[in-house]
Amino acid sequence: MPMKALKFKPGIVSDITSYSNEGGFVDGDKVRFRFGFPEKFGGWTKYSPNTYQGSARRLHNWVALDGSDFLGLGTELKYYIEEGQTFNDITPIRNTTSAGDVTFAATNGSATITVTDPAHGANENDFVTFSGAASLGGTITATILNIEYKIVSIISSNSYTVTASVAANSSDTGNGGSSVVGTYQLNTGLNTTVGGTGWGAGQWSGTTSSALSTQLNEALDASETGVDVDDETGMNTEGDVILVEEELMLISATSDDNTMTVTRGHSGTTAATHADNTLVRLAKGNALATDDFVGWGSAASITVPGAQIRLWSHDNFGEDLLINARDSGIFYWDRTNGLGNRAVELSTAFSGQTSVPQIAKQVLVSDQDRHVIAFGCDGFGANSTATQGNGVQDPLLIRFSSQENPVDFFPTATNTAGDLRLGGGSTFVQAVETKQQILCFTNKTLHAMKFIGPPFTFGLQELSKNITIMSPAAAVAVEDAVFWMGVDTFYVYAAGQTQQMPCTVKDKVFLDFNFEERDKVHAGVNSEFSEVLWFYPTSSSTEIDAYVAYNYIEKVWYYGTLARQAWLDRGIRTLPLATGGQYIYNHEVGFDDDGSAMTSFVETAPMDIGDGDKFVFLKQVIPDITFNGSTATNPSVAFTMKARNNPGADFNQTTQGTTTRESPSTVEQFTQKLDYRLRGRSFVLRVDSTALGTKYKLGTPRVDIREDGRR
Repeated sequence: MPMKALKFKPGIVSDITSYSNEGGFVDGDKVRFRFGFPEKFGGWTKYSPNTYQGSARRLHNWVALDGSDFLGLGTELKYYIEEGQTFNDITPIRNTTSAGDVTFAATNGSATITVTDPAHGANENDFVTFSGAASLGGTITATILNIEYKIVSIISSNSYTVTASVAANSSDTGNGGSSVVGTYQLNTGLNTTVGGTGWGAGQWSGTTSSALSTQLNEALDASETGVDVDDETGMNTEGDVILVEEELMLISATSDDNTMTVTRGHSGTTAATHADNTLVRLAKGNALATDDFVGWGSAASITVPGAQIRLWSHDNFGEDLLINARDSGIFYWDRTNGLGNRAVELSTAFSGQTSVPQIAKQVLVSDQDRHVIAFGCDGFGANSTATQGNGVQDPLLIRFSSQENPVDFFPTATNTAGDLRLGGGSTFVQAVETKQQILCFTNKTLHAMKFIGPPFTFGLQELSKNITIMSPAAAVAVEDAVFWMGVDTFYVYAAGQTQQMPCTVKDKVFLDFNFEERDKVHAGVNSEFSEVLWFYPTSSSTEIDAYVAYNYIEKVWYYGTLARQAWLDRGIRTLPLATGGQYIYNHEVGFDDDGSAMTSFVETAPMDIGDGDKFVFLKQVIPDITFNGSTATNPSVAFTMKARNNPGADFNQTTQGTTTRESPSTVEQFTQKLDYRLRGRSFVLRVDSTALGTKYKLGTPRVDIREDGRR
């Protein structure tokens, strides 16, 4: 029987049975399709040996007037501007104390330093920099103290601990002197999503950082109902609830003598012993209801601060930078002040500010008309002279500044500031700027925001109802089309229409998906290869570990494994950039994994003779493959042929052969044939690449197969 050419359909199809996809591919990893044929993904190398702190989930590249090439990078801990492979910390300052507010205490033999600062407002993992401190008298010198620290634990609203670089000795009995100043950076965010309702919502499994607190003034046994504390001020109302370690206590009476009468083991917790000076926090009964803990017998709102991971939006205003931590403030970094200076609140960046938003979900600069736009923000201030908004967040409100003025937000007859409100859904999710308009996504609807000029400046038009979107970075623009991942399908908006995209790997993606970490999903474009990629966490992972790609020119899908927290297409920089771990990577560099071999494979659906009613005997394969672009002298791939008798059966025979390039030449020279002895009703071809410096592209192999009877 003559050789049979194996011609395959492009793309991976995993959502139908393997026999139904005869002539196609059913699985693969780190392969893409070009001109209808599979080839290995491009590799990556570290852009810089330097690292940053946290997981970088957003990147923004721009160029200053003097040609400086800046890259904005936001993590759950900090915000950096990278230039020349150096990461410059520009995280905004939240608060700077007065001299003398901060004192230290050390314990002999321990590196733990207890810091006292009334109403510090800090959370665990926040950063504080001390200055003006004197030596504690021993090994804890002024040089040890006057640096940046990461807060290790919160003792109370007035104290916390940090870890010094050396252990204290018996001479460290001082408190740092009366000139200590603490400079606190913006509160850090979460890196893993906390559940939205009940126990688990908010910080520290339902707690808040601003709840009233004190300390026990005695060691407490498991049955004592008279609880002595250092200061009961604000905790003296019947029905209040306090939390001591893991035990809740219901206050029934107080007498203004720092002793509370309580019911132990409240709300299903267990009465236990507690040591003197143990932290006591007011779980219920704070002056502000928003300071009360959530989860104590009642559901929590999904908008509890801290329940979601820290996400940043950013855009350049000329050569300067606007940044916004989602559901937090808007900050401004002025290029003229240099990389040694931090971003500041937008409302303090310039004079003439009016109603500058205090809180927003996303900030964007309209490229065509130079308006600063805040999405999901607070409303106008009390009057035209108020410098800030009212501080009450409206998740559907959009406000925009006057043209060319990033701090003038109150609308007047002489400016172009104003506001709009999205009419569908319950919360704003993402805004994406295209060449013609800004698309605004809520959790249920899609709107177009267009510049229409005076007197209204911008207008809104609803484009689609009953759509979904996976995350605040799940949509991406390609020219004037926008692609996005919904909660169970993919969409595209193009030529004025919104459509669901037929996806051949939909089940593969959404049936193996960690929806608790959906906010980590982000979309990226690899324009060189006409790809839109979505990076997402699989069901067994709390971090991104997989991707799904759509080639919008060839209209095919493929997927694979890759841990990337952020992606930025080439543009100002010549290569795509992505983040993973604490590094930035250049992509499409060679064909290796940062100096190690990259694993790549593609596997076909089963093939047979006729309708599979006959057994076949496979004797030989003539490879059709090219290694052009490989850096290895003798690159190779493994050709694996697998045979089985029925769709539900395991493969009964598997044989592997290696195809190796013998020498680089104008006409590719490689292994001429691979000999096999396989028998079954159908067979599968799999190509694996595990060697360094290997690029491959599969063409149309030939196989020597012949009928071998019916049994």
